[in-house]
Amino acid sequence: MNFKLTLQYDGTDFHGWQMQGELRTVQGELTRALSLVDGREVVVHGSGRTDAGVHAEGQVASVHLQRDITPEKMRAAINGNVAPDLRVIDAKIVADNFHARYSARGKTYVYRVFNGPVLSPFWVRYVHQEARPLDLERMRACATLFVGQHNWTAFSAAQSDVETRIRTITRLEVTERRDERAHGRMIEMTVSADGFLRYMVRSIVGMLMAVGRGEMNSDNTKQAIESGDRSLVAETAPACGLTLVSVDYP
Repeated sequence: MNFKLTLQYDGTDFHGWQMQGELRTVQGELTRALSLVDGREVVVHGSGRTDAGVHAEGQVASVHLQRDITPEKMRAAINGNVAPDLRVIDAKIVADNFHARYSARGKTYVYRVFNGPVLSPFWVRYVHQEARPLDLERMRACATLFVGQHNWTAFSAAQSDVETRIRTITRLEVTERRDERAHGRMIEMTVSADGFLRYMVRSIVGMLMAVGRGEMNSDNTKQAIESGDRSLVAETAPACGLTLVSVDYP
């Protein structure tokens, strides 16, 4: 049977999604737990890799099991064999040709920034703190430049095994709210695309924050996108503020 798993995890103590020898990773923990369930080595596919320190509210994985087991029992078995910073929220039996990565049509990430001088300990693992003022109107105006199909060479890792760096961003919103727990201003940058390259979201966020601080502008951003020159891009934002919200399927 082929199972679709919806996952949540706090990425702080993981070395990312992908298995890396003895290092603790999300894929590694799932593989270990599911191999116990199925009584054999299994292969777990994710919708995509998240880097060390990146969180997930709606990551998706798929796995084929030989054992006859209900989704509810499998979910309980996995959650009983992994630490509490990783949880299977939902499990479903799906068609044999479903693949968490290759069946995906798009993803949505959110990057959270607390814009204030003191960061609440309740947010320290999940947001990036920026004490300097951020101009949201400048950031929103710049965000419109990222929407559409572009070559994202300037906004991705130099080392990558992808065939093309062309991706289409369908949505990039910059919003703010007062967070009562943090007693201050929370800025959220939500981005949806048909796919993402490594460091792409964090590079875009870093650029938007530089624009918000007045260090860069929309012209700098446009030039970086069109030229593919990484030297024109601001510092990449830290991993802690990034969360994979959802993965879209047909």
